[in-house]
Amino acid sequence: MGFGNEKDHPEVAPSQFEMNYTYAEVNIAADQVQLYKLLSRQVAARMGMTASFLPKPVAGVNGNGMHTNISIAKKGKNLFYKKDGKDGLSELAWDFTNRILANASDLCLILNPSVNAYRRLDPHFEAPNQIKVSPTDRGSMVRIPTGNEKSTRIEVRSIGPDANPYMIYYALLRTGMEGPANEVDEAKRARTRFLPDNIFDAIRLFKGSKFMAELLGETVHEKFTEIKVAQAERCPKALGTRVKASEIQFHHEITNQYLWSQF
Repeated sequence: MGFGNEKDHPEVAPSQFEMNYTYAEVNIAADQVQLYKLLSRQVAARMGMTASFLPKPVAGVNGNGMHTNISIAKKGKNLFYKKDGKDGLSELAWDFTNRILANASDLCLILNPSVNAYRRLDPHFEAPNQIKVSPTDRGSMVRIPTGNEKSTRIEVRSIGPDANPYMIYYALLRTGMEGPANEVDEAKRARTRFLPDNIFDAIRLFKGSKFMAELLGETVHEKFTEIKVAQAERCPKALGTRVKASEIQFHHEITNQYLWSQF
């Protein structure tokens, strides 16, 4: 079906699996994400099970991420690679990475578009919430995997698997190439910044971002904000003790009207 499978293996949480497949042109890569999720659900259903792509389907164990590896090539040459560059990256790759980090808070709602996604962003469960880049620290939003002339890339680790891959890839590429650069001084740059820990803060930052409005167009920017506010207001930041585990597992919003009335 066009997937170049590289490896797949069990992950940390019970019944959790990771799949890695090889590079594709950006639109095809987005198609493959959607196709893989559809196939997984259909195969699981035939076996009497459920395949869940919620970022945090079960509390207390590791959630699900959609780590996204990005590089840019021209005429077959990987423009992110530089043999003697810092961590093997070219100036273009570092500029691309720094622009993503500079706009990370504004981008967060696109990368993590559900209430449930913010329950995942917890470094205690190997989920990155720090706005920084590192070749080793898995709590960082962006990681630099070991690579060569062909495979050098950056890995954006803070994306939830229920996000829209077409929006993600478009937003990351536009931001990395054209986004406002970080102009803070080095003393402030050294301080660790964190991604929003709830959807309300993410909405506020996204709504107030001029670049996000430019990126998506004012109409889409406004409509996306409206939809996310409606979702957020149906589900409190801190879920009460009356909420059943099944509600969290199968609905990242509270859709049971009786339960909703108990808040």
